[in-house]
Amino acid sequence: MSRTNAGKLVLEAKSAGTAVGAFNVILLEHAEALVAGAEQAKLPVILQISENCVNYHKGLKPISVATIAIAESATIPVSVHLDHAESEDLVKQALDLGYDSVMFDGSKLSYDENVAASARMADLCKSYGATLEVEIGEVGGKDGVHAPGVRTNPLEAKAFAEATGAHLLAVAVGSSHAMTTRDATLDFDLIAEIAKTVGVPLVLHGSSGVSDPDLQRAVKSGMSKINIATHLNNVFTHEIRQALGANPKLVDPRKYIAPGRDAVASEVARLLALLK
Repeated sequence: MSRTNAGKLVLEAKSAGTAVGAFNVILLEHAEALVAGAEQAKLPVILQISENCVNYHKGLKPISVATIAIAESATIPVSVHLDHAESEDLVKQALDLGYDSVMFDGSKLSYDENVAASARMADLCKSYGATLEVEIGEVGGKDGVHAPGVRTNPLEAKAFAEATGAHLLAVAVGSSHAMTTRDATLDFDLIAEIAKTVGVPLVLHGSSGVSDPDLQRAVKSGMSKINIATHLNNVFTHEIRQALGANPKLVDPRKYIAPGRDAVASEVARLLALLK
């Protein structure tokens, strides 16, 4: 069994001046590819299942059980993490299923409501020995929130982290969710200032839109967990299109999905090495 706690992985990365890659699972093949890539790189990985993914599968348990089984068969340390959960009930379900880490997203709430809900989730996660990640403000690309130029205030971030008792903090520093181009402009000075001010490790969401050099610079500036989803979906879908284009008569999903899975594994290995 190679399951481990995300908080442990991220704290170790922060201490080493590196970051852990956290990648989203949508299909079973994603979980297989993420672990295969991490094993190629011989580096830890965090497998993330979002509330959107749960809605797609019409339930948390099937994709979770499969993902946890894949994580437990890995030869490298793997964490299974619930991403962007807005439902407190979903958090409880995930913990009961064996998730070792949760991101509670109260960013649509008022500041006081976000603090209160996040603190409740922190207490719940601690009772399970799990890690809690929270978010102050909103990361762009989700329902139009977070206007361009809006950034996390370091002192507010410190107060929020302390008030909630969370283990990890996601902050807004220029990235945006669901970007299909890698030209986001990060505020590296702000990352460094928040890292210096806040006691807990920082998480960069929307990292699909960040170039390789800027990902490395973000890690050097103080980011300890790097979330990537859309970029890997681009890789996956490109290979499937190539396979179907080359042979329009293909009808066996295994024949066209397997190249996508292999391509994602290779890219995960490359990205994990990049963050080290």
